[in-house]
Amino acid sequence: MFNQFHNDATGKLLLRLTVATLMLFHGIAKIIHPGSLEFIESSLSSIGMPSAIAYGVYVGEVIAPLMIIAGFHARIGGLIVVANMIFAIVLAHTGDFFSLTQHGGWALELQAFYLFGGLAIVLLGSGKFAIKPD
Repeated sequence: MFNQFHNDATGKLLLRLTVATLMLFHGIAKIIHPGSLEFIESSLSSIGMPSAIAYGVYVGEVIAPLMIIAGFHARIGGLIVVANMIFAIVLAHTGDFFSLTQHGGWALELQAFYLFGGLAIVLLGSGKFAIKPD
C-alpha cells in the first residue's frame, strides 16, 4: 500500500531543491552585502590562509546551489557545499560546537543541516529530474 508513495527521484529532487534554495539565499545576501566578506577575509588571515580564499564563498553559496538545483553535476555541487560548511564551522562557529540556543536547539543545527544535506546529495546523486542525472 505504501509503495505508491515511494518515489526516489521525487525525494532526491525535494532534497536538492530544499538544501540548495536555502543555501542560495545566503549567497544572494553576500552578493547584496559584499562587506560581509571582510569577516571571512580576516578569519582566514588569522589562521594564516590567504584572504582571497574568501571569494570561494560565492562558489559555495551561489554556484554550487545553482548546480544542485539544476541537477548539473549535483554531486560535485554537494561536495562544494560540504567544503563551504566545513570552512564556515572552522572559521566562525568552533566555539558553538557544544552549545545550545536559548530554545534548546544545537547552536550549529543550521550549519549541520547544510553540511549533512550536501553530503546526502553527494551520496544520493541528483536523481532522474535533473539536467544531467547521475
